[in-house]
Amino acid sequence: MADQILLTGMEFFGHHGCSEEERQRGQVFRVDAELSLDLAPSGKSDKISDTVDYVQVFNEIRSIVSGEPKNLIETVAESITDKLLSRFVKLETVKITIYKPSPPIVGVFDSAAVSITRSRQ
Repeated sequence: MADQILLTGMEFFGHHGCSEEERQRGQVFRVDAELSLDLAPSGKSDKISDTVDYVQVFNEIRSIVSGEPKNLIETVAESITDKLLSRFVKLETVKITIYKPSPPIVGVFDSAAVSITRSRQ
């Protein structure tokens, strides 16, 4: 599917990490979402009911990232894809990239990140 809704650079505060310090202190996580679905119906009808409401997608992602702490951002990404695919039946594929700007690594770098893609099939 070539059609996509993109939500990029979302920022949420969460308490994910393997160390007790990361879980207590918390940090900002950045999230990008690529949502694949057929946008032709909504492009022709101009009705939100023919697409996926990205406000609702944003709120679902926020509730997971800001919610229950996980050890791994891999688990956070998996939780997001599971939730989005189960809630929004028009979605065919979801790609989530989570950036952790302040992992416990000594050195100079922008962020650590994971990216997963899950499909309905």
